[in-house]
Amino acid sequence: MSAPTSVDPLTMRRTIGRFATGVAVVTALDGDEPHGMTVNSLTSVSLEPPLLLVCLTTGARTTDAVVRAGRFAVNVLGARQEEIALRFARRGADHFDGLPLRYGDHGEHEVPVVPDALAHLECTVDRHFEAGDHVVVIGHVRQVCDRPGAPLAFLGGRFGDLTERGSEPVHWFF
Repeated sequence: MSAPTSVDPLTMRRTIGRFATGVAVVTALDGDEPHGMTVNSLTSVSLEPPLLLVCLTTGARTTDAVVRAGRFAVNVLGARQEEIALRFARRGADHFDGLPLRYGDHGEHEVPVVPDALAHLECTVDRHFEAGDHVVVIGHVRQVCDRPGAPLAFLGGRFGDLTERGSEPVHWFF
């Protein structure tokens, strides 16, 4: 191995792009206005209590809406929802234009959810902090809705499908 050097952003993007991820859309309401953004930095943090982590672009309208509202939804996209991922990845666009708007039941408050998503997790903001050019949000999962299907995958800057390998699901016990 060579000695560590400063890592430029393109090298970082290319290298981390070798790690396959799922694709989700984070949605929130700011007043009456819905906001959304495509993300692939999403992971479970804890089962007890149910917490997840999502990284949102600093200064983005959706990031500001999530922080101000204190609640959001994570919409896990299915294998055939590449168009939805691209729609919510466009900066400055009205992501909900022409999209039938649905709301999840978030107790007293509703959050917009993506129609026909593979799953959505409705969350309250547990905490958030800045890290580089992103805001890391820890969400406390309050409601979950899911359906059968294959997720949309992302690897090396491209969308793809995860295929069955014929093996039984792996159950991890720690």
